[in-house]
Amino acid sequence: MDAERAFFEQVALWSQVFGAIAFLIVLVVMFRKYLIPAVVANQQARNAELADAEARRARIQAEAAKARAEVENAERDAAEIRNRIERVTKRNHAHIIADAEAEGLRILHNAEGELDRARHAARARLRVEFIEKALAKARAEAPARVSERLDESLVRTTVDDLARGNV
Repeated sequence: MDAERAFFEQVALWSQVFGAIAFLIVLVVMFRKYLIPAVVANQQARNAELADAEARRARIQAEAAKARAEVENAERDAAEIRNRIERVTKRNHAHIIADAEAEGLRILHNAEGELDRARHAARARLRVEFIEKALAKARAEAPARVSERLDESLVRTTVDDLARGNV
């Protein structure tokens, strides 16, 4: 009976060993069939997400660099526009000053001409006025001062001067 019992113990032991080996084989097959593909798919999905994130990051960096370049171009254009405006303003300012100066000189020249004409006209009026006053005074005082003899002498002298061409 001992031999029989040992035989059954041996069979039980080997059945457990074969069962364990079968379990391990099934476990390895299941691991390879289901778990490894799931891990690989998960890893590929994560790699795809990382690749998408990297592509998005690169695209955003490219857009940021493009935006920075556009900002720099806009700043350069703005600086050029400011410089052009400053040059045009200075040129226009110089033209306006030169035109105003020329107009001022022209007005001054015209005013000087008008002043000279006014002076000549005033002199002529003053001369006429003095002559009229002198003539009026002479007419008033001449009869009292001039005698017939003096009058005759003056007429003779004037006629002689006219005859000689002295006047």
